[in-house]
Formats: sequence, C-alpha cells, structure tokens
Amino acid sequence: MNKKNSSAIWKLIQETGDFLKGKLPPHPNHPTGRNPYAHVALMVKNHFGMSYKDVSDDKKEEIIKYLDYLRDNPE
Repeated sequence: MNKKNSSAIWKLIQETGDFLKGKLPPHPNHPTGRNPYAHVALMVKNHFGMSYKDVSDDKKEEIIKYLDYLRDNPE
C-alpha cells in the first residue's frame, strides 16, 4: 500500500480503536481490560492475512468496510 493510503488507513484504525474504547467484551486473557487499538490492528491482520501496510491499494475500500464492521460488531 502506498504511503498516502497507508496513513489514511492507520488514521481510521486509530479512530476505530477510539470508538471501541470500553466497548470490547471482557476476556480472561486481559483481566485489566483490552487494548482496542491492538485489537483492531490484529483483526485487520487476521482478516487480510497481512498487516494493513502490506495489503494492496486496490483493497483500501475493503479495509474501510471491514473497519466499519468492527465498529458495529465489537468482539
């Protein structure tokens, strides 16, 4: 992904993390609470099989839709 798209996606990942702060369900591996930013980045990596920076530019809209999905469906 080019630098411009990568920066835009990173900003959306941060905004999604901000939105999910305090909304993720408890998890036994995280007794003091879950990090929503790490959660979003990991979910993107798991969904696309690679870091958001390594996803091709033509999938930018797909990443944006997935981030919207994560906002609507905190896991």
